Amino acid sequence: MADNTILIKNALILNPEKTYDNPQDILIRNDLISEISDEKNEKADKTIDATGKILLPGFVNTHTHLSMTLFRGLADDLALDEWLNDNIWPMEANLNGNYCYIGALLGAVELIKSGTTTFSDMYFYMEDVARAVDESGIRAVLSYGMIDFGDEEKRKAEIEENMTLFRNCHDTADGRIKVFFGPHSPYTASEELLKEVRRLADETGMKIHIHVSETQKEINDVSAEKGLRPFEYLDSIGFLGPDVVCAHCVWLSDDEIEIIKKNDVKISHNPCSNMKLASGIAPVSKLLENDICVSIGTDGASSNNNLDLIEELKTASLLQKVSTLDPKVLTSDEALAMGTINGAKALGLDDEIGSVEVGKKADLILIDKNNANMVPDSSKLSSNIIYSANGSNVDTTICNGKILMENKKLTTLDEQEIYEKARIAIDELKKAL
Repeated sequence: MADNTILIKNALILNPEKTYDNPQDILIRNDLISEISDEKNEKADKTIDATGKILLPGFVNTHTHLSMTLFRGLADDLALDEWLNDNIWPMEANLNGNYCYIGALLGAVELIKSGTTTFSDMYFYMEDVARAVDESGIRAVLSYGMIDFGDEEKRKAEIEENMTLFRNCHDTADGRIKVFFGPHSPYTASEELLKEVRRLADETGMKIHIHVSETQKEINDVSAEKGLRPFEYLDSIGFLGPDVVCAHCVWLSDDEIEIIKKNDVKISHNPCSNMKLASGIAPVSKLLENDICVSIGTDGASSNNNLDLIEELKTASLLQKVSTLDPKVLTSDEALAMGTINGAKALGLDDEIGSVEVGKKADLILIDKNNANMVPDSSKLSSNIIYSANGSNVDTTICNGKILMENKKLTTLDEQEIYEKARIAIDELKKAL
C-alpha cells in the first residue's frame, strides 16, 4: 500500500525543544513526521504553502470535560459548590449517551478550530465520547469519572465501568485513544476506591486522572475527615506516582509541593476555570521552580467558558506575574512548553507528540501571522503566539497525519449540523429539568 504524504513548505517552526533559524519544509509520511529540511523538492500527495505561517506542535489540553460543552453558560458567576450541586449535577441526572456524544462533537469542533489536537477527558458515557473522537480525527485520553461516596456496590460498578472503557476503547481509533482511570477526587472517591485504582493501575499500566485541591473548602473538608491535607492523605495511602495527573492543585502547602515532587506527580493547571469559580490561584511558578511537570487544561466549557488553549496559556502566564508581582515568571517560552511538550509528558505521550521532531506523530498546527492582532511580529515567535494570538488565528490543524482543518475549514466534521444538534440537546435537557 502506497504511503500517504503531505509536504508543508516554508514554515516558521516554533518548537518547545529545538529552534530553527530559517523557514523549513516538513514532510509527513502517513501518521509521522518523516523529514524536516531547508528545502524539500519532492512530490507529495498534498502540498501546503505555509509562507507567513507559524508551525507548532498541536496543543495538548490535559484536563477537560468535553461533553459539558453543552452546558456552556448554563450557570455563571457562582462558587464551585453552588455551581456543581445546584446546577450541574441536577442537569447531569438527565444525561444519556447521545447527549454526551453530541456535546463531545461540539467540543471537538472547538478544539480543532483553536489548534488543540490532544485532550484528556473525564466524564460519563465515555464510549460515546470515544465515538466522537473517532469521527473527528482528534487524539484523546479518556477516563470515566468514578464517584462512590463510600458505597461499596457503587464502587464496584464504577471501577467496572472504567475497566470496560479500557477493554473497549484503549488503543482504538488508529491508536489515537488511550484510557486512564478517573477517580473524581479525594472527597467523592472513598479510600477503598482510591486504593483499588492504585492496585489496578499497577497491574494494567493504566495511568490516573484526578481532581485535587481545587478549593479551600475541599482542603477544610478533607482535613476534617482525614486529619491530613489532600496530597498528604493521598501520599499516606500510597496513591501517588509518576503516572498520576492531578487537575487544579490550587491550594498547596510547601510540604505538599515536596510530596508532588517526590512522587513525580504531573499537574494540570486550569487558570480560567479557577478564576471564574473564584477557587484561587495555583502556585505554578513555585511548582516550576521545583522542576515539577505542569501542563495546561481548560476544564469544561461549563466553567470556562471556552476551550481556547492559547487564551488559557496567556491567562496562565499573566496570572502568575500578577500574583507574584514578578513579570519574569512563566515566560512565553515556558507557557508554550506547558501547552505542548509538558502536556505530552503529563499524559505519557512525549515519545509520540508535543514537539516537532522527525519520527513523532504528525500532530501539527499552522497559525497565520497575517492578522491584525499578529502584526507587527513580536521579538520572538513564542511571544507572538502566547501574548498576541488566540484560537481564531489557527489556519490548519493536522492530527495523526490527517488534515482536520485547512484554511479554517473543517474536513472531518459538519460544524453547522453539530451546532444545530447541540442547541436541540440543551433545550431538551433544560425541559427535562
